Amino acid sequence: MIDRQFWSGRRVLVTGHTGFKGAWLSLWLTRLGAEVIGLSLPPSTEPSLFELTGLDDRIDSRFGSIVDRSIVDEVMTETEPTVIMHLAAQALVRASYDDPAATFATNVVGTANLLDAARSLESLTAFVSVTSDKCYENQEWDWGYRESEAMGGHDPYSASKGCAELVTASMRRSFFEPAGSVGVATARAGNVIGGGDWAQDRLIPDIVRAFGAGEEVVIRRPDAVRPWQHVLEPLSGYLLLAQRLAAGDGAEGWNFGPSEDDARPVAWIVDRMAQRWGAGATWRVERDGPHEATMLKLDCSKARNRLGWRPRLDLDTTIDWLIDWYQGHLDGVDMADLTMRQIDAYAALVPTEPSAVGAR
Repeated sequence: MIDRQFWSGRRVLVTGHTGFKGAWLSLWLTRLGAEVIGLSLPPSTEPSLFELTGLDDRIDSRFGSIVDRSIVDEVMTETEPTVIMHLAAQALVRASYDDPAATFATNVVGTANLLDAARSLESLTAFVSVTSDKCYENQEWDWGYRESEAMGGHDPYSASKGCAELVTASMRRSFFEPAGSVGVATARAGNVIGGGDWAQDRLIPDIVRAFGAGEEVVIRRPDAVRPWQHVLEPLSGYLLLAQRLAAGDGAEGWNFGPSEDDARPVAWIVDRMAQRWGAGATWRVERDGPHEATMLKLDCSKARNRLGWRPRLDLDTTIDWLIDWYQGHLDGVDMADLTMRQIDAYAALVPTEPSAVGAR
């Protein structure tokens, strides 16, 4: 259960708060009554969910790179967070081929900087480091990867996320155990989709830009299978995990992916979105680009059994929600209001009574 009592008044540092997932998480935390501090580079897209929802006015928003240790130390010393939700990252596979060194710097060195700085925080009780389903050494299996599978990665982005997992595990074992004063865990989500994602070279934003302009969308890998899920699904898992960490349990890696039926090929996603969008939306295949995995699924039985977490939205409903969001934006709807209404609608599906587990 998501515990409103736990989050109310709690100081939460969200890294990457100007990004797609980070902005959704920050908005949800404000809805729960948390005092949110954001640390991130300025928004990298125009428009951005951060700006459309006026997030800058809702939280203590700070701009800076997690690769810059002096900025990390300054923010942590001044704000003394009790929970850190680390989402800042270079999150695009194709961009990692263009600038692999920067990808490793942000995703690996940045994570190490945050964990090292967190060692001196007496206020801290929980640190959730968000990586990716691509952190696993991909064997193109038909079944889902479990948390015990080997880390790896063919492309620089995937490898950097595997490295971030190893860094987090090393720091946890070296500095946050066995005393257990701070719970440190990693969270691996599937292919997260929803309103407010405007990144280049990412499937949903590319589709929306083309459909919105009345153009045919170009798809590179229609047969690639991914574990698709609405952005609020893994975020609910991160909130539950942070609560468990603060209670002294759960310091390990966790998968938060969709149900087995929602691991679908790209072509299925594009077809459903074209049908739902209407207005003659069409697409074509044009195969190009660097290597990307074909098959990727997650086994999330641990989160279901131990955290009581499970997906709440099927993939058709997820597509309905994201189409409603983007078409609302094109129609000039108040996006802060629409985004908060979707958060509230999702939260109504998730138990929010105070949990029975105590927290430090």
